[in-house]
Parts: sequence; C-alpha cells; structure tokens
Amino acid sequence: MEWGLDSSLLSCQLVLWCKLFSCKGRLSWICKEELDLGSPCTQRTIIDAVNLLFLAVFYLFLLVGSVRKHRVRGGNERDRIFGVVSICCALISIAYLGVGLWDLIVENDKFNHLIWLFYLVRGLVWISLAVSLIVKISKWNTILVTVWWLSFSLLASALNIEILAGAHGIHVLDILPWPVNLLLLFCAFRNFSHFTSQQAPHESISEPLLGEKEVKNQSKLAHASFLSKLMFSWINPLLKLGYSKPLNLEDIPSLDPEDEANIAYQKFAIAWDSLVRENNSYNTRNLVLWAVTNVHFKENIFVGVCALLRTIAVVVLPLLLYAFVNYSNLDQQNLYHGLSIVGCLFLVKIVESLSQRHCFFLSRLSGMRMRSALMVAVYQKQLKLSSLGRRRHSTGEIVNYIAVDAYRMGEFPWWFHAAWSLVLQLFLSIVVLFGVVGLGALTGLVPLLICGLLNMPFARFLQKCQYEFMIAQDERLRATSEILNSMKIIKLQSWEDKFKSLIESCRENEFKWLAESQFKKACATLLYWSSPTIISSVIFLGCALFRSAPLNASTIFTVLATLRGMAEPVNTIPEALSAMIQVKNSDQSIMIQGGKFSWDPELMTPTLREVNLDVKWGQKIAICGPVGAGKSSLLYAILGEMPKISGTVNVFGSIAYVSQTSWIQSGTVRDNILYGKPMDEARYEKAIKACALDKDINSFNHGDLIEIGQRGLNMSGGQKQRIQLARAVYNDADIYLLDDPFSAVDAHTAAILFNDCIMTALENKTVILVTHQVEFLSAVDRIMVMDGGQITQSGSYEQLLMAGTAFEQLMNAHKDSITALGASNYQSQGKSLTVDTVRPDESNMSYTTKQNSEGDISAKGVPVVQLTEDEEKETGDVGWKPFLDYLLVSKGMLLACLGILCQSGFVGFQAAATYWLAYAIQIPKLNSGILIGVYALISTLSAVFVYLRSFFTAHMGLKASKSFFSAFTDAIFKAPMLFFDSTPVGRILTRASSDLSILDFDIPFAFIFVVTPLLQLVATVGIMASVTWQVVIVAILALAGSKYVQDYYLASARELIRINGTTKAPVMNYAAETSLGVVTIRAFKMVDRFYQNYLKLVDKDAVLFFHSNGALEWLVMRIEALQNVTLLTASLLLVLLPKGAVAPGLVGLSLSQALSLTTVQVFLTRWYCNLSNYIISIERIKQFTHIPQEPAAIVEDKRPASSWPFKGRIELKELKIRYRPNAPLVLKGISCTFEQGTRVGVVGRTGCGKTTLVSALFRLVEPASGQILIDGLDICSIGLKDLRMKLSIIPQEPTLFRGSVRTNLDPLGLYSDHEIWEALEKCQLKATIRGLPNQLDTSVSDEGENWSAGQRQLFCLGRVLLRRNRILVLDEATASIDSATDAILQRIIRQQFLECTVITVAHRVPTVIDSDMVMVLSYGKLLEYDKPSRLMEINSSFSKLVAEYWSTCRRNSYNNFAAEFPDIVNQS
Repeated sequence: MEWGLDSSLLSCQLVLWCKLFSCKGRLSWICKEELDLGSPCTQRTIIDAVNLLFLAVFYLFLLVGSVRKHRVRGGNERDRIFGVVSICCALISIAYLGVGLWDLIVENDKFNHLIWLFYLVRGLVWISLAVSLIVKISKWNTILVTVWWLSFSLLASALNIEILAGAHGIHVLDILPWPVNLLLLFCAFRNFSHFTSQQAPHESISEPLLGEKEVKNQSKLAHASFLSKLMFSWINPLLKLGYSKPLNLEDIPSLDPEDEANIAYQKFAIAWDSLVRENNSYNTRNLVLWAVTNVHFKENIFVGVCALLRTIAVVVLPLLLYAFVNYSNLDQQNLYHGLSIVGCLFLVKIVESLSQRHCFFLSRLSGMRMRSALMVAVYQKQLKLSSLGRRRHSTGEIVNYIAVDAYRMGEFPWWFHAAWSLVLQLFLSIVVLFGVVGLGALTGLVPLLICGLLNMPFARFLQKCQYEFMIAQDERLRATSEILNSMKIIKLQSWEDKFKSLIESCRENEFKWLAESQFKKACATLLYWSSPTIISSVIFLGCALFRSAPLNASTIFTVLATLRGMAEPVNTIPEALSAMIQVKNSDQSIMIQGGKFSWDPELMTPTLREVNLDVKWGQKIAICGPVGAGKSSLLYAILGEMPKISGTVNVFGSIAYVSQTSWIQSGTVRDNILYGKPMDEARYEKAIKACALDKDINSFNHGDLIEIGQRGLNMSGGQKQRIQLARAVYNDADIYLLDDPFSAVDAHTAAILFNDCIMTALENKTVILVTHQVEFLSAVDRIMVMDGGQITQSGSYEQLLMAGTAFEQLMNAHKDSITALGASNYQSQGKSLTVDTVRPDESNMSYTTKQNSEGDISAKGVPVVQLTEDEEKETGDVGWKPFLDYLLVSKGMLLACLGILCQSGFVGFQAAATYWLAYAIQIPKLNSGILIGVYALISTLSAVFVYLRSFFTAHMGLKASKSFFSAFTDAIFKAPMLFFDSTPVGRILTRASSDLSILDFDIPFAFIFVVTPLLQLVATVGIMASVTWQVVIVAILALAGSKYVQDYYLASARELIRINGTTKAPVMNYAAETSLGVVTIRAFKMVDRFYQNYLKLVDKDAVLFFHSNGALEWLVMRIEALQNVTLLTASLLLVLLPKGAVAPGLVGLSLSQALSLTTVQVFLTRWYCNLSNYIISIERIKQFTHIPQEPAAIVEDKRPASSWPFKGRIELKELKIRYRPNAPLVLKGISCTFEQGTRVGVVGRTGCGKTTLVSALFRLVEPASGQILIDGLDICSIGLKDLRMKLSIIPQEPTLFRGSVRTNLDPLGLYSDHEIWEALEKCQLKATIRGLPNQLDTSVSDEGENWSAGQRQLFCLGRVLLRRNRILVLDEATASIDSATDAILQRIIRQQFLECTVITVAHRVPTVIDSDMVMVLSYGKLLEYDKPSRLMEINSSFSKLVAEYWSTCRRNSYNNFAAEFPDIVNQS
C-alpha cells in the first residue's frame, strides 16, 4: 500500500500541524530521521496521534454521561466475546507499559529519543480500548468507539502489510497486537449489526398486538451469525427450496418482529404525536418526513457508513490504477511492490462489494419499514376519517396513497444515501484529479460545472414531469376505481364509451407527462455520456498547455477511470432528487340536546337543526318522513359520522348499525355474520332464523360457507340486507340503528324481520328504525316524523294520528295505496283474506301454471356458485415470450433492433477511443492536439449513438405503454358482467396502477440496460484478452459461474415477484372495501379487528419484498466475487509478465477495463433479473387483455331501425339462464309475452330470479337457450349498444358518479338545461336543487354520498325521464322512498310512460297491484302470469302475497288500521 501518497489528506494535515507547532525536530528524534511521510515510523506516529484524539473524545463523552449508572456488560454470548477481546487488549497494554517503563528506567541514556513516551502512550491507548469494550455507554459513545475500533484496526493492518511487503522486517511489539486489531475489527462489525436492531428499554415495543404469533418459520436474519449476515447466507435455505420446486406463499418465512408493520407504525405514531405536540398547531406540512426521519435515523447511520466506505473504495481505485501503471513503467521492478498493489486492489474491491451490498439491502429494509408504517398510517386515518374527509378523499385516492405514494416513500432511503454519497464521490474524484494532473484539472472544472448546471434544469423538469404525472395518475385511478365499482349501471345504461373516453382522456394527460419525461431522459443520457469525453479532452488539453502532468498511460487512464466514477454521480444525482421529490399525509340510551349538524360545516344552512332526542333503554323508536328529510343523517349524527356544529350528543352502550345500502365483505356468509367474533352456535342459529336466512343458507351449495363476491355481487338485494341485519343481531349490541332494512325485501319477509327480529330477537334492546313501511309503526314505542332536517312530530302511534299534519299525510298516502289494493282485489275475493300471514311451510296447494310441482314460492333460493376465483399466476420460467409479446403488441421490434444497433455502435466507438489513446501515446512524435482531437471526435460519435439508442428505446416504451393500456382498457370495458362479479376491484386496480407504472417507466430502459452491459462485457473481455489472452479462460469460467448463480437465484426470485404480485392487490382491495364500509365498521366497534387484518396483509406483502431484496444482494455479492477473481487474474498476469512484454499504454487499457468488469457484470445481472421480474407485469396485464368479451356493441349488418322498438312487445320463449357453463340454471324455461304498452309487475320471494330476468333482458348474461324477442327481433342478434340504448332502467341500487347534478342526469350531454329541469320537476327534485347555490352544477361526491338514498333513486328516475324509451324497467326502483313519494312516482310513470311497456320488479304489493299483468317467479320458474284481478279470484300465489301484505298490516295494528280504513276492513 502506498501510504505516503502526496494526495493523502491526513498526511497534508499532519504537515500543516507540524509546521504550526515546529514538531519536525521532535519527530526526527523519534524516528532518527527527517520528517518523511512515507516512513513507517512516521505513519505509526500518525496512527498514535489519531488514537489519542479518539481516546480524548471517548473519555469526554464518558465524563458527560457519568450521571448515568454504568455497568459491566454481561449475560449473553456477545458480551462474553467483548470481554475476551478486552482481556487481550489489557494484555497488550501491559506489554507496552512494561517496555515503556523499562526504556524510561534502564535505558535512560536514550531519554532524548522519547521512545519510552510513545510506548506509554500506546499502553494507555490499549487499556482505554479494553475499557471501551466492557463499559455500558451511550448510543453516541457506542458509535464513536465503533468507528475508533474500525479505523485503528484498518490503519494498523494496512501499515503492517506495507512493512511486510517492503521486506523491511517488523518489530515484535508491532506484530503482537495485529491479531487483536483483527478482533477489534470483528467487534466493530458486531457493534454495527447490533446497533440498528437494539432498542432502549423504554423505547422497546416488544409485545405486538397480534395475539397469536407464528414463529416457527421466521426469517433467519435475526438469528444469523455475523458471517452469515455479511455474506447473505441466511437466505440460502429459501433459495435452495426455490431451486428444488416452485415457491408458494406458505414457503416464505415470516418477518422478524422488528420489521413488522405493527411495530413500524407504533414507532411512527409516537414520533408523529411528539412532532404534532411540538408544533402546537394544525400545520402538519412535512411532519411525515420528519417523523419518518426521527424513527429511522439510527438504523440509517450504519447504512451511511456503508455508503461512505463504498464511496471511498470507488475513489481509491483510480489511484491504485495510477500506482499500477507507474509500477509497470519502472526500470527496476520489485515483485513484492507489484503484488502489494494487486493485494490492495483486491482488498478495495472486496470492501466496495461488501459495503455496497449492505448499503443497498439495509436502505431498502429501512424503506420497507417506512412503507409499512405509512400504509398502516393511511389505513388508520381512513378508519377515523370524517364524512367531510371521505368526500374530499375518494376511495380511489386512498388506494393510490397506499399503492403508489407509500411505495415511493419506501424507496426514499435508497435514493437519499445515493444522493449524498454520490455528491461526496464527485468531490473526492475532483480531488484525485488535482492530485494526479495538478493544474491541468482546473480546465476540466469548467465543463464539469457546465454539465452539473445543465443537470439542474433537467432535475427541475423531471420534478415537474413527475409531479404532474402523479396528479394525472391519481385522477385516472380515482376515476377507474369509481367506474369499476359502478360497472353494472354503466353497462345497463350503455355508457361504456363515455366512461372509457373519460379514462382515456385522463390517460392522455398522464401520457403527455410520461412522454416528456422519457424523451428528456434521452437528452440526459447524451449529457451523461458526452460529459466524460468533453471533460477528459479538456483536462488532457490543460495538461498539454500547463505541462502539469505528462500525457502518458498512467495519467490518461487514471483520468478516464476517475471520470468514469464521476459520471455516475453527475447522472444519478438529478434522478435521486427526482425520486426524493416523489415522497409527498344513566337510564338513558341516547340523548341529543340542541343538536345542529351539517355535512359541510362551511355551509350556512345546517343539514339537521334543533335536534332534541331522548331514548330510554329498550325502546323501539321509528323514524319516518319524506325523501331527503334527514332520517339517515340523524343516524349518522348519533354515530358521530356527521360534523356537529352545536349541541351535545351522548350515547350510552355499544352500537350495531345496518346501513341503507348493504355493505358486504368478500368472504363467506358466516364470516360476514360473525364479523370477527367467536362462533356461538346457539346465538348464530338464533340470528339467521330471526333474519329469515335459514332457508337461503340451506339452498346454497356450500351452506353458510358459500363465498360472496365483492360487494355481495352474487347475492340478491334482499339477501345482502338480511346478512347485514344478521350481523347486527349476532353482534349483541345495546343499541341498534337500522336504516330502512326492509326496502330490499318483500312484504312477507319484511313482516318476519319486523316480528321475529326487531320485536322478538331484539326485544330488550334499544332500536332506532328508519322506515317507509308505515304498516309497522303501530307496534313501536315512539314515532318521530322528520321533514326539512327537523323532527317535526314525536309521539306514539295514537298521539300522532290525533295530531294530524305530517304523519297524517304519510298515513293518507299509505291509505291510498291500500285502498287501491282493496278496490282491485277484495271485490272479487270477498272475505277470503281474513286469514293471518301465510307461512311458506303451510302452502301445499297446486297453482295455475304447469310448474305446480314446485311447491311454495319461497321454497329454495337459486343455487349460488363460488364466484371469486383465485388470482392466476404463472409458475416456472416462461422464458422471453412475454417480452416478445411486449414487442409484438406494441409493434416495437424495429425500434428495439435500432436501439441494439445504436448501442453496438456506441460500444464500438468507445472501445476505439480507448484503443487510440493506448496506441497513440507510444508514437514518439505524435502531436498532443492530434491525440486529443481524434479521441474527442471518436467519443463524440459514440455519444451520438447513445442518444439515438435512448431515443429509440423511449419511443418503443411509449408505443408499448399506449398499446397495452389501450388493449387493457378495451378488454375491461368489453368484459361481461360475470367478470366483475368474480374479480375483486383491487385485482384490476393493481394492474391499472403498479403494473402499468412498471410498463411505463421500467421495462423499456430495463431492456436496453440488459443489452448495454452485455455488449460492454463482450468488448471488455475482448480488450483484456488482446493484452493477456490467458485471462479469457478465467473470464469464461467466471461468466459460466455467474450464469449458474443467476439461474439458481432466478428460480426463487421469479416466484417471489409473482407471489408479490398477488399479495399487493388484497392490501388495496381491503383498503377500498374498508373505505366503503367505514361507518359500519366504526358503528360495530370493529376498527381494531380490521386494523389487525390489514396488518397481516401488509406484512404478507412486505415479507416478499424483504426476501426479494435479500436474494438479489445474495446474487450480486457472489457475482462480484467471481468477477473479482477475473480482475485478480488479469492484474497478476500483468505483474508477472516480463518487463517490456506489454506496453504501459496497454497495461493501463487492460487494467482500466478490468476495473470496470465487475461493475458491468453486476449491472447486467441486476437489470437482467429486474427485467425478468418486470416481465411478470406484462404477464399480469396480458391476462386481462385476453378475458372473454361481451358480444359486439354494434353488429353492422343487423342494426335495428332508429325507431325500434316500434311498439314495445316483449316475448320470452323457453328462456334459460345460467351464470357459468357448468353452473345450475337460474331461470328455467320461462315463456310469456309482455304486450305493447302494458304494465307488468314481477313479484316473488327474495332470490327467486327477478333481477336475473332483468339482467337477461339487458343481456348482462347471455341465455343458455331460448329467446327474448322485442317487436319480433331477437335481442341476441343485435349489438349490445343498440339494445341497451333502447331500454331504460331504474336499478335496485341507485348509483351516482362524482361530478355534478347535470353530468349525473345526462352523462352523454344530449339534453338541454330546460329538458333537465323538466325531468327534475317530474321526479320531485326541482325544489331541492333550485335551493342550492350552484343548482345544476352542484357537486356530487363519490357514489353520491352527499345525497340520501331516496334522492339518489330519484336521480335515476330523472335519467329515464330524459331518455323516454319504449321499454322501462323498474328494479325495486321505489324501495328506498316513502309511500307518498312512491305514489307520486307511480303516477308520474303512468302519465309519462303511458304508451310504454313498463316492467316493475317490486316487493311492495301496492306498487304492482295496478299493473296490467303480474308475473310470479319462484326458484327460477314462472308460477303465474295473468291479470292481477284474475289471480285474486283464485287461490293463487299472488293472492297469497297480497294476503300476507294485508295480514301484516292487520296484525301490527288491527284496531288503529280499521279505524283509518273501515271500508276495506268491512269488505274483509
């Protein structure tokens, strides 16, 4: 080792120090010579001075911390090791002190040489080292002594190696401490590894919240030995298993407790709370970053040390090259000198490899912890988000925070350490240049500064591009999430083109910034590769002008090697800045007094005002009123979900909540009912019977273990409502808030639910029931009537009847519907309806149609099949077919070939430029200008080629992104409804977000980054072989070994990435699902259970990321080791060759190429593996581009006339429907005719097939056999758009989209404002919207959350009033509105659709009683189809339904009802 290099900063500082204090003479007394920085004696004295400095700081820290109680370490293996080393240090100290005292006492004639003093100082140093090993010290002192041990050991070892290599001999007191120095080095690494994982007792969070912890298959990292951690051998068992068989999720070891999301979040939460308190304000800007920094600062210290060592190693390599070429120029070569340079070269490469690998792994490990903490923090915030917050942050945005932003934050530590270490590397490289070429380097600073300044606008522009891209991506993902959740209504209304164009317009904006970014990166690539050429040419010119250094091999190739090291910082620093920019935060049960509540606190008029509510234990309270009166808002106020402006709200006891819109989780029926609580068989059976679920469950193929599709898509509306009601009953809460639970069920089922569930199962519970079914009101303790956001009346049924006004209006509306029912039915039936409710099991009569063997209409529900399929993933090596698909789909084969051709030209010209330098310097009379000019010309040509390479690659990537996005979007919008029923939204969103992001940014440049090093590797080995052909043998063996290790790694890594692709979607899906049901979750006090489940999903995702990174560093370390063997061979061959066998220029050329060999091979391996992993995203997107499609939207040769349907006559001929090829039939051979202009009512029990019939009419599901004819035209013969645009529907679940009132009523923009106002007036919304400030431009939040369910249904009615088609379908269209509004709407429909065919699917008998025809379905078969008057004349299924409805009214309040409707009762 050349310790005495003039460029050594330490030596320069010592010279300055000696001059200031006139120590030159004193050092000459010690070393018996003038001051010589190359002297071993002087260098050992420097080491002693450094040790004294550390010693002084150590004791100072110890003194400052003396107020703490220090104890000797003990009690574990690590402390025993430190104790043994401490004893060794003490023994060395005794030896030095003994020799020093001997010199002082016995050899006093040599007093003037002060040798005794240095021995005593060394003795003091060693005893201090012994003390530092055993005392318990503060964290900062721990860092200090670790750095001390590390630096002392390395410096002493380097000096000893130099002395031995120089064959000067070595003193016994110098060789004796050497083994102890190595032990100190071992202790330093132990300290670093333990420092990042240890926590002080008061900071430890040792008990995770998860009750049951699986520890039998934990990651081996925590318990691995030091050597295993150093070499990443702890991951060997997993790689061995993955090489023997394809890995699955169960094979992956779990995370260590310290790395789990729970502990990461708790640490983050503590830091966050502390910062919020310190700021003492609501300004939380940048607090996330500060909280993350506070938590992860300690563990990043060691990462920083690794980055520092790697930086120093990279900078030292050109100096060793300089020394090597100088050695080859010597006339008298000392073999030991040459071997010492080779040894130092090998040692520095090992330090670079180890430090870089651990820097990368540990920075990503720290990033994983950050990512997990932020993902959990966002989820926790979501669980606590207010109603106003939920409107401001849509489900899609929340999912994007988790899926994109948190993942970007996980990359922050890596980019941060890259940024500062590369800046340092740049600075040190400049110092090296000055050390080698002197003033000549000064001229190079000008182009270096210019290139650096040019990078700044690139960084700013990339920042802007990234920022705008993120905004556009957020908007697209929000819209995508909303569309996917509402795909059924989009297909029913044939709005696919409109919403597809919305997604495409969002993508166009996103694509614009993507293209800007990619093409600017091509310009940055030109700057990156041309800057070394420009700078080196200017430096060579400066050398020639200033004559500061000769233009020989050592100067030229040292400059080139240094500039190669500088190119990485110049290129990467802007990218690092851009990446960091992407990191973006009593006896009472219920009492309300003087309550004012508003969904938007900024509005002057509150939503609810003057609310005074006093509910006693066990009371049954009913809330009724017209649509938009504030009934649901009152429940939200009790739940605390609605912002309170004034007043007090007190709730005593636990709450169970049943929402108006059913919220069902993906999973089984049992899971949805238990809702995380332990199974109690008796309570469970009671709940399902009380909610009339027992027969449904018995009819399911898998019983209560039947799988429910996302958002309950494979369940009928009534089944979903009863499942969530059973969930509430099983929860056994104190207070039940039920928001219109009967709207989705028929009258008979509603009666069962009211009597068996609310009045019996919840007999001793407090129940607040929002309902429009006024027939149940007489049985409750108190009724509250709401209107205009106020409780206008409150009292018992009798009191309110006597008071009149609002309640009287509701009852009159109900009276009108019952009177109509009586008038049309009781005249023909006489007193046959005096029986009580007809139970299903009491029916054994025959029916009027041929399906009389079916028994009762409520017998069995339609068998339900398992819908949600496991996500597909490839296994094993699929080769390069996906990448070939990538090129073929994008038609980018030509661009890829051009990119490879340009890269070949670049590599060829680069090799030619270095060859020119190597040979030209051997020409004696060659002018320096010609030397530099030819080099600059050749290099400039290579830079042009590399720009073209990047341009073609960016263009290829953009073409591929556009092609795949277009194919993916087309496939999604053309997919049949069954696909959305069986595919969770999160699974689709993963492909639309993270997979597409990889396609946009990573794959094109990953491809060229595989081609680039592959060609460079071939060129490098070729250049080395041209100098020393023997190196080819080792190089080929190393390449073969690298390929084997790479394949060994890829067998496991490929599966890890694939599995990771299936674990990310559940995280987002769970977050999206939680966002939709957060009110229910909070009402049931189930926040903690959902939090725990989410933690498990986050950890499952993180553990794959963790092992993927560990495996990658395992691979790279071994490849670096193999290529270091090639480097060692090449350098040894150059040393051992006879003098003059190889010209110095070729020595420099060969060695400079050999130094880059490891970097090139690692670069190739890393990007090859990255590309292999990225290809999986192509697989995943391609899977969804090949899903089965719906029939064509338009069939050109079979388009119906524009006026079709002319009459609206519908014929069903032996119609059979099944949802899947092997699934049982849902509709079983239905044949009937709906005549033109008739009103047809479709009735039947929940799950009988009513909604399936509607789906068949709109061709959401294709008939298995049979036909549906509209005006004689088979609907299966025409395009879907032609069909659906001619049909109108008001669906069972009203759906609104984010936007305005206008865009929700008229998404296609086909109608004028005047027509829209007319439609609003007809559907009773005009007065409400006129009263709003923005009227038609009033905002509608996600899923219409800022409008009541009844108002959302009225919006849907407004849509069909605008379209005015010949055929109208009402699928439970009035289920969520009161009887008065229902009656008004029925009148409007009769008036506005007088000549239309109206098909009404309903549970309310009055809704269909005035229909021209009634269809009764049961178990997918047609039981009856006739006029309602005829069906009432006989003992029909329909007459039973009417009887049940009537008897329900009678049984709940016979006397009061008889008083109100004497005529009807007398008829009965």
